[in-house]
Amino acid sequence: MAKTLEQERLALEEDERKLQSRRKMLEEKEREQAITLVERAGLLKLDGKRLGALMDRIKTLGIEAVEKKLAA
Repeated sequence: MAKTLEQERLALEEDERKLQSRRKMLEEKEREQAITLVERAGLLKLDGKRLGALMDRIKTLGIEAVEKKLAA
């Protein structure tokens, strides 16, 4: 444990930096995993125009509405 308040403050700041770094690494891993799933689904094989149109349609409808339509 830190001996002074300043040392404690510095230790907390260092812990926050480490935690922020871990969160960033986790976000990157999640993004990579999402890209892999999109690739496995074959969506990256679509030409850019078609994929863009599909993404625009999903944005317009909303994720929940698209999921509901696909589940039907």
